[in-house]
Amino acid sequence: MSRKAVFLDRDGTLNREVHYLADPDRFEWLPGVLDALHALQAGGWALVVVTNQSGIAQGLVEVDDLDAIHARMRTELASAGVTLAGIYSCPHHPHIGRAPWVHACECRKPAPGMLLEAQRDLDLDLAESWMIGDSLRDLQAGWAAGCRSILVRTGKGREQEAQLKEPLERPAWVAEDLLQAAQIVLAQVAPAPNLGPR
Repeated sequence: MSRKAVFLDRDGTLNREVHYLADPDRFEWLPGVLDALHALQAGGWALVVVTNQSGIAQGLVEVDDLDAIHARMRTELASAGVTLAGIYSCPHHPHIGRAPWVHACECRKPAPGMLLEAQRDLDLDLAESWMIGDSLRDLQAGWAAGCRSILVRTGKGREQEAQLKEPLERPAWVAEDLLQAAQIVLAQVAPAPNLGPR
């Protein structure tokens, strides 16, 4: 039987936004994130990180840096009793940077490629899954994959929320942070969508 998943953006959603984070020592969880992930895992959702990392194409982040950051994430999550089902990253940029990472790709959000790859790898039911992130492109990637989407106001979320205008491709829910987003997911009866600032 296919599993349901929560797809999670990384920077600004799970950890504090750092411009092209390359140093694992600068990685810092946002408040409430570990509690949110623990609750989602306990609720039966597979946890999958999907993150655009064009800093690799641009030469601002090395692949080894990214691997070290994700290793630190997994270690700290394991200490909190949380296991990620997968981490998927897109190293590409459509027109800036160095080979072999400069090209239009299927994985850079808002394209759904990372979510679809995870679906194939992990046997996920996308119709029962959610995408949570701090950017409209996160929401769009979720919709394109057939998921419901939540915008969090952390990271770039507040400025992105101002761009939520009708008509949208699908309803978009807005949460203060990942902990509130987790509450929406766990309720399985989401409140009326917030389609923009009031």
